[in-house]
Amino acid sequence: MFKHFGGSLLFTLVCLGLGGWYGWALTGTLDGVLGILWICAVLAVLEVSLSFDNAAVNASVLKDMDPVWQRRFLTWGIAIAVFGMRIVFPLVIVMVAASLGPVEALNLALNEPRQYQAIVESAHVGLMGFGGAFLGMVGLKYFFDSDKEVNWIEAIERPLSKVADIEALAIGVVLAGTWGVASVLPVEESHTFLVAAIAGLLTYLAVEIVNHLLEPPTPSAGDVAKAGFGAFLYLEVLDASFSFDGVIGAFALTNNLIVIAIGLGIGAMFVRSMTIFLVNKGTMSEYRYLEHGAFYAIIALAVIMYLNTFMHISEAITGLIGAVLIGLAFWSSVRWNRAHAGENPEDALA
Repeated sequence: MFKHFGGSLLFTLVCLGLGGWYGWALTGTLDGVLGILWICAVLAVLEVSLSFDNAAVNASVLKDMDPVWQRRFLTWGIAIAVFGMRIVFPLVIVMVAASLGPVEALNLALNEPRQYQAIVESAHVGLMGFGGAFLGMVGLKYFFDSDKEVNWIEAIERPLSKVADIEALAIGVVLAGTWGVASVLPVEESHTFLVAAIAGLLTYLAVEIVNHLLEPPTPSAGDVAKAGFGAFLYLEVLDASFSFDGVIGAFALTNNLIVIAIGLGIGAMFVRSMTIFLVNKGTMSEYRYLEHGAFYAIIALAVIMYLNTFMHISEAITGLIGAVLIGLAFWSSVRWNRAHAGENPEDALA
């Protein structure tokens, strides 16, 4: 277990040390230090609870990737996830929303945290629209697949597989949901939401096009590298979409960018460790319905993101829904494995 989570534990100790030092520099009191460390710990738990389904989906893609690109995702990817999405991304939001340069945005984050928080939260509707549309497409495309042989919830998945050959059906579902949410929002927010959701949809299509162009039917060694890059790009955009909810939710606890980066960074490291664990242990193959549960959780998160544009849904509820869906899928997989012990997996497809 330490082999997979040892790096994250060491990273956590370093980050908590930095958090303690920062808390002392900021407040000069032991209570202040303990308060900062507590917020960091809560943010880390929040990130893990919101992103377990992300780890499961990452593992389902990584298990089929070239080993070189697996390592690159688990090394370069963590730098992008921690530094890019937890530090740079909130600054970019402020730069775009307030038309500021990078230095001005950083100064605002460090010296005017309340104003910085207000600007980030003003982008909430757009972020939920983009993330919800992208994740909605990811989840739906998994179930709208005519070649899918294993079904967990037959009453839902078998009909979806039968109509999967109808082109753009998943896009139609996302657009219908987008129109429904936009119709209940105020005019100004409705426009923002529509533009962001369409951007999320187009981003998904762009990533799919890249994957298609880089993945020929009979790949050579060079083509495998290109295909690995396509999958790497897909996973990075997927990670970004998952992180929106955590970044916005973090401001319910603190508006301090450094504390948010430390707490969410710790959580992101543990998500990467869970991904490595699932890939190395072959968990996604051993438990046949676990992947299904992860994609159901993605669809649930996409729906919650859409709903969050006009009603507040607690991050605790969001994380609990994903954990319950994956837990039920795991339990169903264990029951299936016990009932079919000794069977040839190829003979048991259903």
